[in-house]
Amino acid sequence: MEPAYQQGPASHTDSSPSHDLYSQSSYQQYSQPFPNLSQLSAALGGLSGVPELEVEALRPVNLLQERNLLPPRPLEAPEPNLSPDLKKVNCSPHTFRCTLTSIPQTQALLNKARLPLGLLLHPFRDLQLPVITSNTIVRCRSCRTYINPFVTFLDQRRWKCNLCYRVNDVPDEFMYNPVTRSYGEPHKRPEVQNSTVEFIASSDYMLRPPQPAAYLFVLDVSHNAVEAGYLKYFCELLLDNLDKLPGDTRTRVGFLTFDNTIHFYNLQEGLSQPQMLVVSDIDDVFIPSHDSLMVNLKESKELVKDLLTSLPAMFSQSRETHSALGPALQAAFKLMSPTGGRVTVFQTQLPTLGAGALQSREDPNQRSSTKHLGPATDFYKKLALDCSGQQIGVDLFLLSSQYADLASLSCISKYSAGSIFYYPSFHYIHNPAQLEKFQRDLERYFTRKIGFEAVMRIRCTKGLSIHTFHGNFFVRSTDLLSLANVNPDSAFAVQMSIEDSLADSSLACFQAALLYTSSKGKRRIRVHTLCLPVVNQLSDVYAGADVQAVTCLLANMAIDRSISSSLSDARDALVNAVVDLVSAYKSNVSNLQQSGLVVPAAMRLFPVYILSLLKQKALRTGTSTRLDERVFAMCEFKTQPLQQLMRMVHPDLYRLDNMSDQGALHLNDTVVPQPHLLHLSAERLSRDGAFLMDCGYVSFQYYLFITHSTVMCSHIPELETPLSERVRAFLDWLQDNRAFSSMIHIVKDDASAKATFFQHLVEDRSESASSYYEFLQHIQQQMSK
Repeated sequence: MEPAYQQGPASHTDSSPSHDLYSQSSYQQYSQPFPNLSQLSAALGGLSGVPELEVEALRPVNLLQERNLLPPRPLEAPEPNLSPDLKKVNCSPHTFRCTLTSIPQTQALLNKARLPLGLLLHPFRDLQLPVITSNTIVRCRSCRTYINPFVTFLDQRRWKCNLCYRVNDVPDEFMYNPVTRSYGEPHKRPEVQNSTVEFIASSDYMLRPPQPAAYLFVLDVSHNAVEAGYLKYFCELLLDNLDKLPGDTRTRVGFLTFDNTIHFYNLQEGLSQPQMLVVSDIDDVFIPSHDSLMVNLKESKELVKDLLTSLPAMFSQSRETHSALGPALQAAFKLMSPTGGRVTVFQTQLPTLGAGALQSREDPNQRSSTKHLGPATDFYKKLALDCSGQQIGVDLFLLSSQYADLASLSCISKYSAGSIFYYPSFHYIHNPAQLEKFQRDLERYFTRKIGFEAVMRIRCTKGLSIHTFHGNFFVRSTDLLSLANVNPDSAFAVQMSIEDSLADSSLACFQAALLYTSSKGKRRIRVHTLCLPVVNQLSDVYAGADVQAVTCLLANMAIDRSISSSLSDARDALVNAVVDLVSAYKSNVSNLQQSGLVVPAAMRLFPVYILSLLKQKALRTGTSTRLDERVFAMCEFKTQPLQQLMRMVHPDLYRLDNMSDQGALHLNDTVVPQPHLLHLSAERLSRDGAFLMDCGYVSFQYYLFITHSTVMCSHIPELETPLSERVRAFLDWLQDNRAFSSMIHIVKDDASAKATFFQHLVEDRSESASSYYEFLQHIQQQMSK
């Protein structure tokens, strides 16, 4: 049954006056402001000595009355209430953040807050960090925590662990500081001055010598693949980027193509041209030659180039419609097992032959049925676990115009710590937007950093415990993840609980240690440490709530629930999360006798974020969402870093045609305008404006009957006008702040893409879901039950 809030009275746009957010001087103008902070402090039970920012975060906001909730700029993570010294050295929230920047002292207090406790981690993101070479990596003798800025030095010779509180000796070598070249100041070592560091690991951290970087490309060459036309672009891009593949003189590559049979390629140095070896027995796959199929890239580069140049033409006349993906993956596993490495699979249809063959499960009338969100076979999961055991990560590029059962295929990447890319309706002629996205993604994919043979362990202060991980990995033990490959674009989420009271601690710490082999064959340990205050007041818990981190963790939990239980259960749980928060805040913290829906200012965007989640492909109801697209959206929620995820959930909308230099950033002689964020509602648009919606991977440029200098066109005009220069400076700045290059779609008034643009206006009513105002009314009804 559809949740009640899907039906409701007319949208609030009919009855409420319209406000333009960008004309407002500050987002802190609430409808019933308190005359001063001391009065608010008194109303909240006397928060003596609480910083002004925290009081502001606790300011009660009546959601039914307040229309302008967005800040002028995209939200930053809240700052933990720590001393300046600790703040200065704390881990960046882009790398490591917690749903609550003030940790409740007990599980009972956490339960009272009705907010989830968890971590969001982006451990291998691209960043500059101190690299430490030392014979002795200093760790706690009891819990094995790496020394970090939050340990306590009792004297020059002893330090106290910030996680288990054991007192440890300072090794002699640690008395020398390689940065200052001085003795006797262990507290000034780089390990103790930086919350993110990377150690060059000794042989103690190796089970075997570091293996060379190894890349195997597994390519679908069936008739369907030929029709889609991806192979030519793959070959061209790899040719262009061969020298940029991460690695050294030992780097190895191999190629395997498949349709109803499997084709290997002998690229051994000395041959005049690549030699194709065909294995037609897909029921008992064997490797025709063990030493000539994965070759040294440097030694066999000319043969590799010959193969990439000739591959597209070799299969251009193929009429073979079958796909033996399963056997091809089995062959890849056998080929890569000796060294481990990365397998990159390109698939364009449902696998039809051999192990792992699948049948269509998509019934357009049953697309929201839970049983089809899980795999149809355990073949791909079992093979992925075998791959993980041999340090092989499998990345999947699915370029399919028909149903391909991503729910089953995605398991090969999920459990081997791989990545999943999906291009629905991919066709090199008929869908140029998908082709452009494929090319951009692939270029980034070929050249981005990679770590091999990785494991990641998360440790936390005594009394805290981990109970669920989210992401692509294999869980080796309660706190250890096996990551055959690790890349800078993947993130993880962790649910936590409080097992024992933290009453004896004023600080709680979390540490993630990622051990990996670099593409150059070096064993390294990247360590991130996050420190947060422990509090015993519910008001402090709310003041430190990170609304975006809470939303992302709940999204991960909802995805799990929709697969293990049902989509409607997951949706109900998200609605209940809002009801619970409002109820808990009203009954426990706010002494103000206000009617309506009142939340602390720190959580003012929570209901609109949850409504946005409910309208996402992963979690929305109805039968218009194709099954593969829903499953891919679920995969994205489990693996995307927080910033990327939040842009997908709740895009940033800006008006561009009235940009000025007021409040602009000045960066390297460039003035970058900073337009204000707009609420995601059609009432914020106007027919004579130009708007940019930033959805992460895809940015929409929206033009409606423009009469000024930015004429309607299919690209961003490079005009020598102040406005054109401002627009381009702002777009360049947005792009510089992300790893993937975003595509810009120009959406004209008559374009079909207009529907996609309007789909993202989550505050408005849509075909199957309520407006924001109706959603708030539904929350109010649920509370009065």
